[in-house]
Amino acid sequence: MRTMPFAQLTEPSIFGLWKAEDKHKYGHGHALILSGGSGKTGAARLAARGALRIGAGLVTLGVPPSAQQEVACQITALMLARIEGADGFATLLEDTRLNALCLGPGMGGDRARDLVPVALAVRRATVLDADALTAFAEDPAELFAQLHEACVLTPHGGEFTRLFPDIAKRLREEPKSGPAYSKVDAAREAAKRAGCVVLFKGADTVIAAPDGRCSVNSAHYERATPWLATAGSGDVLAGLLTGLLARGFAPMQAAETAAWLHVECALEFGPCLIAEDLPEQLPVVFRKLGL
Repeated sequence: MRTMPFAQLTEPSIFGLWKAEDKHKYGHGHALILSGGSGKTGAARLAARGALRIGAGLVTLGVPPSAQQEVACQITALMLARIEGADGFATLLEDTRLNALCLGPGMGGDRARDLVPVALAVRRATVLDADALTAFAEDPAELFAQLHEACVLTPHGGEFTRLFPDIAKRLREEPKSGPAYSKVDAAREAAKRAGCVVLFKGADTVIAAPDGRCSVNSAHYERATPWLATAGSGDVLAGLLTGLLARGFAPMQAAETAAWLHVECALEFGPCLIAEDLPEQLPVVFRKLGL
């Protein structure tokens, strides 16, 4: 792998965030986010709200029959599609306007193992988070064999360890000589192995591509956001990323921009933040960017 320098993310280019005046809603993409069963739909709804707020033209929640009524009672601008199993999912994906997919938040391991291969087979922009990663912990190579360059994996530390146990072990080891093996090194190696972008979450989020490109989104010092340590904040990040992919952002650019905006939204709200607050700060952040 060609060694490339990494960049500390500052304010990203706003090119692409502006909505063109001559486009209708489908011109800004249609994101599909899959949920889990009854009582486990909140994570996907958070992700879907983030995707819609960041500018995806349409966002649909794909729910199993057991959750259909629960989700229908909770949403308005979001749309709903009933997805019972792999065959039903494959049929829905015949609609090529669904150009960005998100699987994992609150999905459940069995549902993830059933539906992730279907999503990856159509080779569209795809975010795999949470249960979509953990479901393959016993055999990560099974997942890696199906991934493609339009995918983004978004593991936190525990999920990273389950998918890349040898890399995580090296990251924890005390160096005996030379420079320490860093989180940047780990993310780069993971991205090369997976063959797609890896967003390794944390206060020092590292985003790496298979070709060695790497960025660090630091939430320290004046950008410290300890209140992001709250249930659902990672689900919103997955939704922001999916929405940007739906809008046509390349995977690396989408991951970098989503990570930066995620922190900016937390800074805008401040203490006592809960995950539901994050998407609602985007209008303020966008106005400050001059959009």
